[in-house]
Amino acid sequence: MSTYQFIRVEIKENVLWISLNRSDVRNAFNDQMISELRRVMADIRTNPHLKVMVLTGLGKAFCAGADLSWMKKVVDYDYDDNVRDSLELANLLWDIEDLAIPTIARVQGPAVGGGVGLVAVCDIALASEKAWFSLAEVKLGLAPAVISPFLLRKIGDRLCRELFLTGKRVSALKAKEIGLVNDIMPSEQLDLLVEQNINLLQTSSPHAIAACKNLLRVIPYLEKAKIKEFTAHTIAQLRMSPEGQEGMKAFLEKRNPNWIT
Repeated sequence: MSTYQFIRVEIKENVLWISLNRSDVRNAFNDQMISELRRVMADIRTNPHLKVMVLTGLGKAFCAGADLSWMKKVVDYDYDDNVRDSLELANLLWDIEDLAIPTIARVQGPAVGGGVGLVAVCDIALASEKAWFSLAEVKLGLAPAVISPFLLRKIGDRLCRELFLTGKRVSALKAKEIGLVNDIMPSEQLDLLVEQNINLLQTSSPHAIAACKNLLRVIPYLEKAKIKEFTAHTIAQLRMSPEGQEGMKAFLEKRNPNWIT
C-alpha cells in the first residue's frame, strides 16, 4: 500500500483498516482525502488476499462531512467545476459499493453529511453509543444528493424525507432503530463488536460473499423473469466453483472448509 497524508492504512491479518486522519477538523473530507480513498479502493481490487475492509476515523469524530476550507473554494466554482467535484465523491462511494469484499463502518463518533454516506455505503455499520448522525445540507441550501442512493437503500423513502428535509440530528440508538447502523455498543466495547463481525465474515467463503454482494446490487433493477434466470445461474455457478465444491464437501465431511485458516 502507498503512503497517504489524510488517511491511515493498515493491513492486519488480511483485514484492511482505513482511518480518516484529519482529527483536527473532525475528519472532514476534502478533495485530497477523497482522492486518497479512491486510490485505496483501486488497490483493494488488485489484492486477492484481503478479506474485509474496515473504515473508521481517528479522534472523536467519524467524519464531519465537507471541510470548510474546501467549501470556501466550492463557492467560487462554476457549474462544470461543481459537477466534476461532486462526481469525485460519487465515484468514491460507488468504488466502495462495488468492492467484492465485505466492508464495515466503525463509527466511533459523529457522522455528518457525506460522512453519513460513508456509513450508509458500507455493508455493515457498527457504532458507538456516543455517535450521532446529521444530514444538515438543507440548512446550507444544499441537498445530500450523491449519498442519497445509499441512504434510500438503507432507511427507505419515508425516513429519508424526514432526515433530508429537516436536517435533524439522529442518535446512535435511533440510527439503529431505523436501520442506518446494524448495531451499537458503549465506546469501550466497539472494537470487540467489530472484531466479532470480522471473525464471522472471515468464516464465509470469499467467492460466495462477492456473489451475495452482486445479488444485492443487481436484483433490485431486474425484471421478474430475468431475476429467476439470474439467481438460478448464480447458484449453479457457485455450486460448481472450487469454493462451492469445497464448502459442500467440508459440510458433508464435518470439517472446516479450506478458507478457514
